[in-house]
Amino acid sequence: MTENEISYKIRGIVYDIYNELGPGLLESVYEDIMFDEIESQGMEVKRQVPIPLIWKNKKLDRGFRADLIVENKVLIELKSVEIMPKVYFKVFSTYLKLTGLKLGLMINFFETDINNGITRYVNGL
Repeated sequence: MTENEISYKIRGIVYDIYNELGPGLLESVYEDIMFDEIESQGMEVKRQVPIPLIWKNKKLDRGFRADLIVENKVLIELKSVEIMPKVYFKVFSTYLKLTGLKLGLMINFFETDINNGITRYVNGL
């Protein structure tokens, strides 16, 4: 499955969850449900994956974590916040670069229109 095919399936899952539960629940609730739904569709998914930082050939473990990584190809960051500070987008972009993955989705379930809550990031795709 390509990154774009995975992204398409993930968006479908996001719409289903949002239409059923609506906005504003805790991020951890959305993460639990996303994990189960992605897995139920037969895709490999990992949660709370450590993201190491390599500096001058030294691996630094500083607590960076990816919410979800699907099929070892798509990074997913989940939020449920009223206002998305610009720093969230910069951090997510850095996570994508550090993992070497080519596609990332930042999903903010707090939005009144979930279409406005999905931001797609591309890293050399």
